[in-house]
Amino acid sequence: MAKRLSSSLISLTERLIPERWLRSYELFVYSANLNFMALEFLVISLLLGVIFGAAVALFNVLYGLIAFLAVFIGIAFIYPYWRVTKRVDEMERMLPDAFFYLASSLRAGISFSEALEELTTANFGSLTDEFRRTVAEIKKGRPTVDALKAFALRNRRSSVIYRSMMIIIEALERGAPMGDVLVYVGNDVREILRIKQERKASTGMQVMFFIITSGFIGPLILGIVTQVMGSMGGGATAVSLPVSAIKNILLIFVGIQAIISGLGIGVIREGKYSSGLKYGVLMLVMGILIFEGATSLNISM
Repeated sequence: MAKRLSSSLISLTERLIPERWLRSYELFVYSANLNFMALEFLVISLLLGVIFGAAVALFNVLYGLIAFLAVFIGIAFIYPYWRVTKRVDEMERMLPDAFFYLASSLRAGISFSEALEELTTANFGSLTDEFRRTVAEIKKGRPTVDALKAFALRNRRSSVIYRSMMIIIEALERGAPMGDVLVYVGNDVREILRIKQERKASTGMQVMFFIITSGFIGPLILGIVTQVMGSMGGGATAVSLPVSAIKNILLIFVGIQAIISGLGIGVIREGKYSSGLKYGVLMLVMGILIFEGATSLNISM
């Protein structure tokens, strides 16, 4: 029964989602190295979101909707993105050393294909797994250049890896001295990573400002304002205010502000809006908790 229901949900989801979006999501899930088909993972995320949202909606409908969106987006998009980012960061760190290793093997007198195969025995983390796949494709008869192009396309989310591999492919096609090219590209990648690290260090104060204002001070002030408005509804000078509606509006504002600030951090820190999603989710959770804590304060006028 459960298997039939899941198959029906997967088929329904496949019909509802445009094919172009589905192909992009399949590549996204594949890049995250998840042991699920794209549709299966999407349906699981949707069901978990519905379960958590329904549980929270028993107490508050608005919070139930927020819980549904948070769980669904968190599992379906943010978790795979975190895995991809973690994997790409590891591969970028190892890339210069891998290129230097390849260059030393080539200067020892072996061919490029043999140097690639020797690289699969080294310990470069996720990068070694990618080279193992490339070597396996070459052994099955795929041209070396095509296998390297597939390597670059699989890791296109990293401009550093993609650009480096395309330079190496072009050098290989033109018959350039690969040892010298690999050393040049390895030094270039190392310099790019150093600049990225300096950028993160130099923007630390701006990031902290966004986090403190959007994740702590802003929600705290709005929560206290909500409590003050609630306390004005009592006593001889009672003022009729729709406190519940105002509280929900302010809560939505806290969430929007957190997401926008997270995207801003992504642009400042890494130059990409997508990189700010993880910061936005962090500040969203933090802001809601601070706001709810502030609204529970006992303030009397």
